[in-house]
Amino acid sequence: MTYEYPGAGALDYQPCRYGRSKLVFRGPSVRLDVPYDVALGGTETYGKFIAQPFAAQVGAKTGRVMLNLGGLSTGPDCWLHDPILPEVAVRARVKVVQVTGAHNMTNPLYSVHWRRNDRFLAPTPALRRLYPEVDFTDFAFTGHLLAVLRLRGRGRFEELAGVLRRNWIARMGELLARLGGPCVLLWMARQPPLPPGRTPPGLDDPVLVDAGMLAALRPRVAAVVEAVAPPPADPAEGMVFAPLERAAAEGLPGPCAHRAAAMALSPVVAGLGGEGDVC
Repeated sequence: MTYEYPGAGALDYQPCRYGRSKLVFRGPSVRLDVPYDVALGGTETYGKFIAQPFAAQVGAKTGRVMLNLGGLSTGPDCWLHDPILPEVAVRARVKVVQVTGAHNMTNPLYSVHWRRNDRFLAPTPALRRLYPEVDFTDFAFTGHLLAVLRLRGRGRFEELAGVLRRNWIARMGELLARLGGPCVLLWMARQPPLPPGRTPPGLDDPVLVDAGMLAALRPRVAAVVEAVAPPPADPAEGMVFAPLERAAAEGLPGPCAHRAAAMALSPVVAGLGGEGDVC
């Protein structure tokens, strides 16, 4: 059943902050003087339109405290620049890191906003040389940018995709090294990761990330968890949103996807990290 409420605040996300971070996270706020785990991720981890996101479900299933450090349109660029990483995330017993797209981070072809990583800021000379006919002032979001460039020829787009994929591996490797162990990568999507080198039919999340990229990071993590949940007939089933938010809700994982992620993650998280004090 889908619940729709009038007004902008269909859900009370109980926004909160931790440490010196400028980011606003989903509450309820959790004490940092007790042992805790964290879930780092983007809009999916935050649980936009979801009454009980997977981080809360994992906490309930394991009997452990799990901070939801998901942020709207955030990724490695944001986490590596914000003090939330050294002040809070590093101190967690287990770090669950959602696999986010390869397009939402600064790379050799373009820069993004450090806090809202889906915001396109500027192309580099390399991107201008690759697409000399494109007016990049037309773009505000990375998703729009890639959708347009993809239509301008497969060869050039594959060159662009290769740059973004290599950059993703490097930045994710840096993030995992900074976090320390144990870390768990979470693939939360409507389809399993494609084999290396396989061109995706579209730009589904996580954009341009394939099985080869996950394999490159396996030596750095305790586990890679895949939670695949195709959307129901009504993509917004069970989600909580105001009438004008339906289109946005339909593009995000619903309650079934969060349950699948929680079921896959819970035994892994429970088997990692001790019950002692926060380090």
